[in-house]
Amino acid sequence: MARVLNKATDADVARRVLRTEIAGLEALLASLDGAFTGAVEILAGVKGRVTVTGMGKSGHVARKIAATLSSTGTPAQFVHPGEASHGDLGMIAENDAVLALSNSGATAELADIVAYAKRFRNPLVAMTRRGNSTLAEAADVTLLLPASAEACSMGLAPTTSTTMMMALGDALAVALLERKGFSASDFQMLHPGGHLGRQLLRVTDIMHAGEAMPLVKRGTAMAEAILVMTAKSFGCVGVVDDSGRLAGIVTDGDLRRHMGDDMLRAAVDAVMSARPKTIRPQALAAEALGQMNALSITSLFAVDEQKRPLGILHIHDCLRAGVA
Repeated sequence: MARVLNKATDADVARRVLRTEIAGLEALLASLDGAFTGAVEILAGVKGRVTVTGMGKSGHVARKIAATLSSTGTPAQFVHPGEASHGDLGMIAENDAVLALSNSGATAELADIVAYAKRFRNPLVAMTRRGNSTLAEAADVTLLLPASAEACSMGLAPTTSTTMMMALGDALAVALLERKGFSASDFQMLHPGGHLGRQLLRVTDIMHAGEAMPLVKRGTAMAEAILVMTAKSFGCVGVVDDSGRLAGIVTDGDLRRHMGDDMLRAAVDAVMSARPKTIRPQALAAEALGQMNALSITSLFAVDEQKRPLGILHIHDCLRAGVA
């Protein structure tokens, strides 16, 4: 009677692939040496752009690395090696560097772009598995990928090798980011759209400033203060002293607590809440939203170091901007 072999489940295959690729990444981690620092030195010193290139699956990874570099403060572009041989070599300028990806290091299509970089003395960084390859020997610095099994059951399809390339590209981008002191505000400037842009919005980006702020001076009659509160539609009015510092705030809640025949004739000083909650203009809008939720309030004044109001932020401003 014929025996029926147990076929691996899809989940078993997935686990084998992930373990194989994790092993490749661990080998890559263990192999890092001075060449990585040398590559970062070259790319950090580039006055122009980093041209990233590769063919096939390496080319797809190269596109992603170029995008990651660009979004983290290192101007970069992808140039297809085939197109480079038909005019796109002109995209590589005098002050650019080239980062070339090839698992074998012998990709024929890279020959023209490598020769161009050597001819015009553009720094060349290679990312390859073979240290004695044509690409590695031409490069100023070679980032060697350790010998690791591809996750494909036939050992042919680029899987582990491209995962290592992708991770090494991320490592280069982050090392350059930290060298340059690339900040969250820099990141937001390059990512104005989408969820990332919304999460990095600052209070100053969406607050209401100048005449839009509901402000009165100390000693102002409550009747006048209520008119200002109603006209500005923030549900509150800030009270400033003679130096322009925020001395207090009158909210809808304060009005209810002090409701009486004499309230309209009273000065704001008698009704206001002293020591109002405030926030820095450069704080993230998400931080302001969290503070308003925690305190069960709907508005915050943004103040400078001297407590002078520079703007006001309503919880609806955060929600309209997509900060949540």
